[in-house]
Amino acid sequence: MSMNDPLGDMLSRIRNGQMANKAVIECPHSRLLENVCAVLKAEGYIRDYKIEDRGNNKKALVIELKYAEGRGVIREVNRVSTPGRRVYSKVNDLPRFYNGLGVLVVSTPQGVMTDHRARQANVGGEILCRVF
Repeated sequence: MSMNDPLGDMLSRIRNGQMANKAVIECPHSRLLENVCAVLKAEGYIRDYKIEDRGNNKKALVIELKYAEGRGVIREVNRVSTPGRRVYSKVNDLPRFYNGLGVLVVSTPQGVMTDHRARQANVGGEILCRVF
């Protein structure tokens, strides 16, 4: 059975893993998910991630969750653009999440990046998710 929204599935696994105080979670690998994990790691929301080969031409993304004071670092993670409703934004129209304290993950022609870097690079794109 195919998955319709792999990014939404990964974000749900991260949210559920932190609620259950898991140290590590796994999800199927794709380049988009790997790039989103790279952004989350650079912003300090996850500890680390790695790609494991599962054989039979399958890969898994192993994500180490991060905790501070017994609570998950990620307090809120939401999918913005879904397969049924894509949300695109110009660089001047990029919203600020929690007045700039939160991070929007944006897929641009220059790659997946945060809204802060997209404003610096002067590019817009598809708003994938928001994290606080």
